[in-house]
Amino acid sequence: QVQLVESGGGLVQAGGSLRLSCAASGLTFSGYTMAWFRQAPGKEREFVAAISRSDSGSNTYYADSVKGRFTISRDNAKNTVYLQMNSLEAEDTAVYYCGARWQLVITTTKDGYNYWGQGTQVTVSS
Repeated sequence: QVQLVESGGGLVQAGGSLRLSCAASGLTFSGYTMAWFRQAPGKEREFVAAISRSDSGSNTYYADSVKGRFTISRDNAKNTVYLQMNSLEAEDTAVYYCGARWQLVITTTKDGYNYWGQGTQVTVSS
């Protein structure tokens, strides 16, 4: 069955960096649009970044709140998607989730993703 396993979360000071990884199995990874969402306590799960399927050019798209600070990338040989997070702010504190979508077009709506990982906690201290 499909599994998405996130890793790389932790505690970091404001201004610091973290790199999250999401290892996928049970699917043809290159054929999936991959995304990162996050959910802070008491809030809805929100879109962070996405990267399209390889056959559509691996285009990227970011939420305005992280543009210029976060970078999403994928390594199809390793079935892994990454989220490099720089200049972290206290407002970035959340559980970060990896999602997979077989459709070609990127969507920022969580209901548009077919599979989810269990999440990894990111805590930014101010």
